Amino acid sequence: MTIFNATSHTIEQAAQCLKKGGLVAFPTETVYGLGADAQNSEALKRIFIAKNRPQDHPLIVHLASFDQFDAWAHDIPDSAVKLAQHFFPAPLAIILKKRHDINTIVTGGQDTIALRVPNHPVALDLLRAFGGGIAAPSANRFCRISPTQAIHVQQELGERVDLILDGGACEIGVESTIIDLSGEHPMLLRYGQVMRSELEEVLNLNVLIPDVLRKSTVRTAGMMNTHYAPVTPAMLCESMAILHFVQANTQMNVGILSCGHDDFPSSAHCTVMSLPANPVGYAQSLYATLRELDTLKLDVILVETPPQTENWQAINDRLAKATHNFRER
Repeated sequence: MTIFNATSHTIEQAAQCLKKGGLVAFPTETVYGLGADAQNSEALKRIFIAKNRPQDHPLIVHLASFDQFDAWAHDIPDSAVKLAQHFFPAPLAIILKKRHDINTIVTGGQDTIALRVPNHPVALDLLRAFGGGIAAPSANRFCRISPTQAIHVQQELGERVDLILDGGACEIGVESTIIDLSGEHPMLLRYGQVMRSELEEVLNLNVLIPDVLRKSTVRTAGMMNTHYAPVTPAMLCESMAILHFVQANTQMNVGILSCGHDDFPSSAHCTVMSLPANPVGYAQSLYATLRELDTLKLDVILVETPPQTENWQAINDRLAKATHNFRER
């Protein structure tokens, strides 16, 4: 599949492709999305087939503005209005009760729908040109590493996509925050750049997390136990455990993803890649670096455990799902 630079002409081409039931990959501020007309059943089915995604796993619908939410959801609470006024456009998806006429394919058969207004000029121009909602999960095979560059989409999905818009590397690099406002209490279902403390400050309410209420039903994207994962086995390790592993397994080809330093041993059998020691820079480069390590035919990737503070929560969430915890023997 050819990659097209995002221009007014190619964006209009992409909008027409969507209107004809095609699949269009496009950039957002978080990751590249695999877009389809959110009201076209056959186009929506193509998303699930292209990604090998379970049909009960709901999609996020992207809209050009919050003004369009009432065409997709009913009984929109004041809390949603507050968040939209404060954050939108933003890496934030809001789950609400869906309207009865909304296609249940897009909601995974549930009575709720996830909506967001992306903060990326190409995504917003495409949404305006299209004129409706675009359902768009990440443009990769299900549970694999999300794409943050157009070339990643081409490598992952190839001819399964009708058109790829290239808007450069994604600014944030990890998926959006998801908050559920469809129930009695606001609930954070996925960590992202918009942090829980920021949501609570705007809402002046406690935002719960699923473990608090022991929820187990998959209600939205990114809640699988294994997700965002490379093909190469990957383990999350403290720095000393990485050193011990490398010393004890000299026959293995090892990749190391470090956090902010380059003092791990590098050799013919040990490839070290270092990411910035700040969460913004780390997130921007995380998926692209994991992809690069995944191409090196390694036996294992060892990921140094990042800090455990709130501004690292989204990163730690993604790493926890992409790796296994290391256990020394």
